[in-house]
Formats: sequence, structure tokens, C-alpha cells
Amino acid sequence: MNEIIFFGENENPKLIKNETDKITKPIQFKFENENENENENKKQIKQISSGDFATIFLFENGKAIEYLFDSNENPSKIQIENIQKVSVGSANAAILTKEGNVFAKGYDINPNNTNEFINISSLIKDTNDRIIEDIVSGRDSIYLLTSNQNVYGIGLNDDSQLGFDPETLKKTEKPILMMKNVSKIFSGNASNYVFLLNSNQELFGCGNNDQGKLGLGESRKEEEQIQKLTKIQNIPKGKIIDIQCGWFHSIMLIENENEDENPKRKLYSCGFNGYNGLGKDEDENTYEFTEIKSSLFENDYDNILDFSVGNGHNLILTSNSKLIGFGYNYCGQLGTGDANDQLIPIQIELPKLKFNENISNYHISCGSYNSFLYYSPSSFSNLEEDLIKLFGRKEFCNISFKTKNGEIIKAHKLILKYRLNQIQNEIEKLQEIISNKSIKESNQIFEMIYSNRIINPKLYSEIKEIINSNEKIEETMKRIYLNENEKDFIIERKKKQYKFPKLILIMRSELYRGMFLSVTEDKSNKVTDYSELSNKSFQIFEYWIYSNQIKEEIQITQEIIDEIETGIDYFQLNQTNPNLFDLLINKFNNQN
Repeated sequence: MNEIIFFGENENPKLIKNETDKITKPIQFKFENENENENENKKQIKQISSGDFATIFLFENGKAIEYLFDSNENPSKIQIENIQKVSVGSANAAILTKEGNVFAKGYDINPNNTNEFINISSLIKDTNDRIIEDIVSGRDSIYLLTSNQNVYGIGLNDDSQLGFDPETLKKTEKPILMMKNVSKIFSGNASNYVFLLNSNQELFGCGNNDQGKLGLGESRKEEEQIQKLTKIQNIPKGKIIDIQCGWFHSIMLIENENEDENPKRKLYSCGFNGYNGLGKDEDENTYEFTEIKSSLFENDYDNILDFSVGNGHNLILTSNSKLIGFGYNYCGQLGTGDANDQLIPIQIELPKLKFNENISNYHISCGSYNSFLYYSPSSFSNLEEDLIKLFGRKEFCNISFKTKNGEIIKAHKLILKYRLNQIQNEIEKLQEIISNKSIKESNQIFEMIYSNRIINPKLYSEIKEIINSNEKIEETMKRIYLNENEKDFIIERKKKQYKFPKLILIMRSELYRGMFLSVTEDKSNKVTDYSELSNKSFQIFEYWIYSNQIKEEIQITQEIIDEIETGIDYFQLNQTNPNLFDLLINKFNNQN
């Protein structure tokens, strides 16, 4: 079942029809006619994105519905399948599919029909850059991160939010290249500015700098436009986890690693404090990122699970099941029971949550003037999502396949090793087959190799020659093709039974084992012999993935904790439940 908590503005559109226009206390959210559409609407929520243009609900099955701004009609289904992520701005909405395509609509994206989605990724001039890994919507612009780690922007550039002088470029209806070697994009649904983080943890920004919200320092506070991407100096030490952008302020989440302590997470803010959005007991603006301090955070800095920023309000979720808010509250978007702004962080009273024992699976999403807290359970059998996160990372890819129409498909060396287990000349044969196929057929082949999908028998027979020398892999392919449902693996978890296809479990195991071995070889020099430790760490992690438990008889060492944490962080497996580390550390402390 869905678990969604809602508060804030409830008009244009009216998300909950029988409630007032301003909901100041958190209440349970239900879709219209939920009882009548149980099969469709009670799918698990994956993501909620809300802005002035629309509010979109994305479900785990890759489908989505939207409530359009200025419309009180029932939500409509989005006619796009296999959706991976949605992002809504003030004047646009964007959708990223699992195939790496981006569809968008809005006043500055498709002015001829603002409510029609068009494929904007196909408009990228460089055909090798058309597989998209991430999307972020700003107020009037959309940013695309490609599998080659390049960032493109589309939409308005009136405030230089695309990194160009507005006198020469006020708007573009085709994506234009902004920056290369980018690992993350940060903007917001009401933001006319953007931050880009490169692989060296260097942060760059451009766009409207009114009130110092780009954090460029006192000397740049009077510059309302930063017309080209500029490096942000004086950033707090540590790893940048996230940056959320509001209308006039920005909030950054930093993780600091100390040798003698667990990683600590801290929040920093900069920009305009007229709506109390900086979380500080003062009314002055801040022109550099400065720490937000509060007694509510004393035990929670290393356990900030999620945070989100609206136009002027901010919400934080901690591992102690606290929801904390501060900032602008005219529509009740802080959920405090009134419409008074909050100068400093306060705790918000929540209705009893149905899944409190899994608080790490809750997420916050702030719209312009409303807020959502929703439960999004981890997927234990979706190998494909893990692989999507890894495909485009160039440092882990050692093979590229070029189709006859010039499309490039990159392959992960670990997946090739563990899924194909073939020598180089056989991989070259596969490359020859793929080079003669269309992009659609090539993707089908790769879906067969990397997932449990059934493909066209003709394509299967063509690739069969390459793998018939390896009996184990041939048998695996047959199981994929025949889709033998009886081969299941059953896990008992909290008195419930969960079924996983055995094939998926095997492939996940191979993938994760390859990851840990790679981390051991490349990243660690703490002990002399890592082979035994790696296997033990992997077994602990594998058992956790499928049972959410740690075996009682297993002895935990600090090296095991470090290796598992390094492995997960290195490969950015964000869906892994952070409670794993709490359990490991508790068990380690109890042992000693």
C-alpha cells in the first residue's frame, strides 16, 4: 500500500478535494477513487515531484500520473512507459525513462503545445550523448546529465541559468552543452540558477545570484547574474551529498569523514534570510555556505536520511523518525499547524506512520508551497536498476558497442566478466552482431545479457553461438529465454515470505562480488591478505540484501565494516539501507 503524508497549499490543483485550500497539519494522502482503482493506485510510490507546473506521482512499476497546475480535474495517466525519474519545475515537467530518453513539456520547451511531451534528448546534436543518466528541472530550464558525464541545458537563459550571456542567448529549444566531466546536477523547481559538481568534488554555479544564493562570497553579492559557470570557493570540507535550491536560498548536505569517528552529516545554507529559510537565529543574509546549528541535530548529523527545499521552506528527516522544518510557511507547508514562518528548525508532529521500523525508506519532497513525506520500499529483486546506475560511469566501462546508426552502448567490465565470462575474441564477435543491428534490437540484446527479460527468439539464436562454449552461461540464457517460474528463492522476513527468482539472486551475487573484489584490489591497503576478508564482507552484505538481517554467528571486525561501507559508497548503491551500518557497529560493540 501507499504511505503518503501531505501538507501545505491544496489548490491549483486541489490535490485533496474534500480539504481546505491550506492544510497546516500533516494528513494522510489518498488518491481520488482509490478504492475503485485499487490495482492501479495502490502500486508502491517511487517518487513524488511537485512544482508550479504540475505534481507527478511515479510508481515502482514505471508508470506515472499527474495533477496539472490550475486544474481541479482528476489526475491523468502519463502515456510514457518505463519511467525512471520525474522532475517538475515552475514552468516545465521532465521524465527520464529507463532506456535513457528524456521527454519534457512546458511553456519554454514546447510553446506550440505546452501540455505535450516531446523527446528532448533526441535533439542533442552529438548522437553519442543521447543516453541520459539524470535530469533536474529548474524554474524555466531543464538540465540533462548524459552517460558520458556531460551536462546539457534547455529552456530559458534570461538569468544566465544555462551559463551564457542572455544578450546572446535568451532561450533555446534544443539542449546545449554546458559542461563536461560532471557527476551531479543541483537546482530546484523555483530556481533560476544551477550548481554542477565534477568528479573531483569541485562545485561550479551560474545563473541568478540575487541575495548571494550561489555562495560565491561577500565580493559577489551585488552580482545578480553569474553569466558563466564559476567555481564556488570556500566550500565546507567533506563530501557533497546533495544541494537543494529554493527561490532565494540554497542548502548543502556535507558528509565529513574522521578517522576516529563515524561519518558526520551537516547542513549548510546561504542566500536570502527574509523568509527565515537559512535556519539561523538572525535575519541577515549569508553569502557563503554556513553551518546550520540546532539542538535537534546534536545526535542526528550522521543520520540525516533526506532533506528537501521548496520555494522558501525546508524539511529534514532523521533516522530517529524526526521531521524537522524551518522557513516560509504562508500555506502551512511546514506542517506546524499554523501559517507562521519559522526562524530556526523545529520538530514537526507527524501522524503515526505505518512503516516506522523502516524510516530509512521514507523520502521528503517539497513543492513550491506544499510538502510530501512518502514511503518508498527498497526493491530486493530489481537487478536492472542497479545496473542502470553503473552503465554510464566511464571509469568502470572498458567496452563500447557502436550500432550502424552511430549510437554508442557502453558496457561495464565487471558485468561482462561475470555475465558472459568469455574471452576477448568472443566479445568481439558479439560486437560484430550488435554493429549490424538497430538501436532497438541492440538494446534488446543487452537487456537479455544484463537482466531477466525475454527477447526475440531470432536474436537469441544469433547470439547463441557466442555462448554455447560455456555450459553454465548457456543454461542461464535458456532459463532467461524459457522464463522458468518454478526456480524461486524464498526469504522469510518479519513473518512474511518474499519470493525472488533464483536467476536474479545469482546475478546480483556475481555483480556485488565483483564490486567488492574490485574495491579490495583498487581502493584498500589496510591489511595484507584481503581475499578471506572480502568474501566474508560480501557474504554479510549479500545476506543483508536478501533478508535485512545479520547472521548472529558471524563475527564482525572493524575491517569488515570499513570494507562494506567503502564498497557501497564507491559504487554509489544509494538504495542500500543505511541501518546496515548501525547493526554492524552495534554487533561489533556488543562483541567487544
